[in-house]
Amino acid sequence: MKLVTFEGADGSRIGVLSPDTKQVIDLAKAFGHMYGAPYTGFFDMLALMRAGERGLDMARKVLEHQVAEAMYPVSSVRLQAPVPVPTQLRDFSVFEKHLLQCGETVSRLNMTGNSGGPNAGPLPQVWYEQPLYYKGNRFSVIGTDTDVQWPAYSNLMDYELEFGVFIGVSGRDIPRSRASRHIFGYSIYNDFSARDAQLREMPGLLGPAKGKDFDKGNAIGPWIVTPDELPDPYALEMVVRVNGEERGRGHSSAMQHRFDAMIEHVSASETLHVGEFLGSGTVGNGCGLEIGRFLENGDVVELEVQGLGVLRNRVLQTTPGSSTASAQ
Repeated sequence: MKLVTFEGADGSRIGVLSPDTKQVIDLAKAFGHMYGAPYTGFFDMLALMRAGERGLDMARKVLEHQVAEAMYPVSSVRLQAPVPVPTQLRDFSVFEKHLLQCGETVSRLNMTGNSGGPNAGPLPQVWYEQPLYYKGNRFSVIGTDTDVQWPAYSNLMDYELEFGVFIGVSGRDIPRSRASRHIFGYSIYNDFSARDAQLREMPGLLGPAKGKDFDKGNAIGPWIVTPDELPDPYALEMVVRVNGEERGRGHSSAMQHRFDAMIEHVSASETLHVGEFLGSGTVGNGCGLEIGRFLENGDVVELEVQGLGVLRNRVLQTTPGSSTASAQ
């Protein structure tokens, strides 16, 4: 199934897409028509995740019946991030080509000056031995067709072509062999980056901060695809376009560490909770830093991942204190 969160007349609603993805079925409304009573698992996407297999079975029944009174054309609704406020947001970096090419660009253009930072050359051995990640701002998540506000302190805005998983079953010390059971579904992720701020702060040895943390900087969507609809997440073409022009192309098969390894690593002596999001990191050729070409005011970025749809966002440069409207 493809599951969405969308804006209804009375607030956020969750739905399931029709097989042709042209209709959104309001899960709570359809269930009410079918059974004459509400279902708590359809309150929001986190509630559906917590409902487990029973909740997904209920959603499948709704999809099968396709109650006309609860169906809306996708073009008539505004999609939000599938989980507007994830329980936790962690982003990994598991694509070797991306890191090597970023280092080459930074070194070639002398973007760090004398302050240190990434340079051309081999990656540290620890990168190959375990999946590495940082924690992002879970309150800055937006969905598809929502504008990204360019932070006032940055002159170099960049996109990042990624995808990730939402955790549907909590657990601690999860072995790799059982990790797939904890995955609720997959979604596309654009980890927008203020590159100049990131390069300035990274030599401080604490990881990215204001290079990543700004309002509306984490785009996830357009929906969640359940694992039964994505038989092999490591065989996906990944493409990024800016204003319709292809800027880069990669493949999920190039992941050094897969999601089962990430789940095993994160859950070591730590509980992994329902609703957490784990990003893959940027695929090779998936960002502007790799080619030395950054975003401009008004650019529309489209990330397409095979089987997961298209995540689209416009970037707008604003003056401090001003606001941007959402793209329609």
